[in-house]
Amino acid sequence: MKKTLFVLSLLLSTIQVEAQEITTVDRPKLVVGIIVDQMRYDYLTRFYDRYSEDGFKRILREGYNFENAHFNYVPTVTAVGHASVYTGTTGSGHGIIANDWYDKYKGKMIYCVDDFDYQAVGTEKIYEQKSPKRLMATTVTDELRMSQNMGGKTIAIGLKDRSAVLPGGHTSNGSYWFVGKEEGSFITSSYYMESLPKWVNDFNKKQWPKKYMKNDWETLYPIKSYKASIADDNPYEGVFIGEEKPVFPHELKKLSEENGHFDLIKETPYGNSLLKEFAFAAIEGEELGKRDYTDFLAISFSSPDYIGHKYGPDSKEIEDTYLRLDLEVAELLSYLDKELGKGNYSLFLTADHAVVPVPAYLKSLKVPGGYFDYSKFREYLDNLTSEYYQVSHLVENVSNNQIFLNRAVLDSLKLDATVVAEKLSHEIINYNGIYRVVTAKTLQTTDFQSGILNYVQNGYNQKFSGDIMMVPNPGIISTYHENSGTTHGSGYAYDTHVPIMFFGKGFKSGRSKDYVEIIDIAPTISNLLQISFPNSATGKVLSDALR
Repeated sequence: MKKTLFVLSLLLSTIQVEAQEITTVDRPKLVVGIIVDQMRYDYLTRFYDRYSEDGFKRILREGYNFENAHFNYVPTVTAVGHASVYTGTTGSGHGIIANDWYDKYKGKMIYCVDDFDYQAVGTEKIYEQKSPKRLMATTVTDELRMSQNMGGKTIAIGLKDRSAVLPGGHTSNGSYWFVGKEEGSFITSSYYMESLPKWVNDFNKKQWPKKYMKNDWETLYPIKSYKASIADDNPYEGVFIGEEKPVFPHELKKLSEENGHFDLIKETPYGNSLLKEFAFAAIEGEELGKRDYTDFLAISFSSPDYIGHKYGPDSKEIEDTYLRLDLEVAELLSYLDKELGKGNYSLFLTADHAVVPVPAYLKSLKVPGGYFDYSKFREYLDNLTSEYYQVSHLVENVSNNQIFLNRAVLDSLKLDATVVAEKLSHEIINYNGIYRVVTAKTLQTTDFQSGILNYVQNGYNQKFSGDIMMVPNPGIISTYHENSGTTHGSGYAYDTHVPIMFFGKGFKSGRSKDYVEIIDIAPTISNLLQISFPNSATGKVLSDALR
C-alpha cells in the first residue's frame, strides 16, 4: 500500500512539473534573425580556418548547426527566400513567387513590395513606395507581436527594400532600407509611419556611407594568403565602371561617381559594416530587449549578393567579404552580450539562397555549365505557335522560367489553355538547355513527393503562376551574365544548400546531418517562443536544436 501511494505521489509530482513546464514560457528578451544574402553553406567550411573565434566559429561552437539545410522550392531568389524564412512556407502558400513577376490579371510585370498607395518616408524618390501587401501569409514576427497584444516590437533592416519589408511582416514597427545615389541614407514607407524616428535621422546625419567611401577596398589580409579562391585577375569576373581589371584594390572614392555614388557601397563589404552600425542604432533607439516584452530584430546583409553576382563564389572578393563579415558577426554578438546579457537573446543565421559558380569558369574545368538565350527562346515559341495554331502571339510572357499564355487569343481561337500548354510542353522539352517541363494542370493534379519537380510544385502558386514551368539544365544561367559574373534561382544544390544555425537562449550546442528545409525556421522559432505558427506554415519544428 505504501509503495502504491509512493508511486502515485511520484507520478503526481511528475505531472505537476510537466504542467509547470507547459504553462511557464521563458522567452528571450530579443530574437535576432540574420539572413546573409547569397551565402552558400560551404563558405562556412571553405574559409573556416581564416575565421575569428568569436564570429561564425562561435555560433558553430556554442549553437546548433544544420549541415544539410536546403531550400525546397524554385525560384531561389531574394524575395521568396526572405518570405519563406519568416512565414515557414513556400511561394505556393505565401504568394511571393519571385522578385518581379508577370501579373496575368494586369498584363504587366510587378515588383514584390511595390505599393503606390503609400509614400516613401525619408526620401523624395517616388519609386520607394513599398509595403508587404503582396505577402499573403503571416510571419513569425507578426505572430510574436499578436501573441503579446502588440506589446513587443519588430524592427527589420536591410540594404534592399524587399529584405526589410518581407521579414517585418504586416505588423512591423519599422522596416528600413538603404537608398544610395547622392543620398546614402536609410528610409521607410508611410505604411509604417509618417516620419522617420529621431534615432534614424540621427544615424543618417552621421553620414556613415561617406566615411566608408573614403576607403579603398583592399583585402583584409595579404592577398597571397587567400588560398581558397582563384586568381585575382581572371576573365570570369565583372568590373566596376572605370576599372580595366577585376583586381584589388578597388578605389571606391575614384569609382563612386560613375557607379551610382553611394550605391557603390552596397557592392563592397562596407555595406555589411554600415548595416551592422544601423543594427546597433536600432537596438539602442528602440530599446529592443529591454522592456517587458520579447522584441524581434530582423537583419539582412545584402552586400554578399551584390558582390557574388559581380565576381562569383570562387573570387578573392567573396573570400574577403566573408572574412570581413565574420568580424561583423563577432562584433554583433559581443554587442548583444554587453547590452542584453548572454542568456537573454536568441539568434538564427541563414541565407535567402546560394549561388552557382560562374558557368564560364565551370566550362574551363570541363564541368557542365553554360548560358541560355531567352530572347531566342521567345522567338522559338512564337514560331512554334505559328506552326501549330497560325498565330505568333499566343505566348503573352516568358519570365522566371514560366510561360504565360494569352487568354484573349486563346478565347478568340476557341482553344483550351490546358491542351495548348500540354502540346507546347511536349515540344519545349526538346529545346537545347531545357531539362524539365511541366504544365500548371499537372502541378494541380499530381503530388510530386521529391526531386526537382517537387521544388517546382512548392514554388507554384495557382493564382499567380504561369501555364508552363521550365527547369534549365544544371549550371545554366541567362546570357545576361554571359560576359562575367553569375546568378541564382534554380533548385539545384548549388542554389539550395545554405546554413541554418541557431544560437543563444533556448538552443542546444550541436549539429545535425539530417536533411532539413528553410521553411522549418519559422516553426522552430515559434515553438521556442510558444506562440502560434505563421498561418500558412508548412515547415516542421527542428526539435533537435531546442533545449
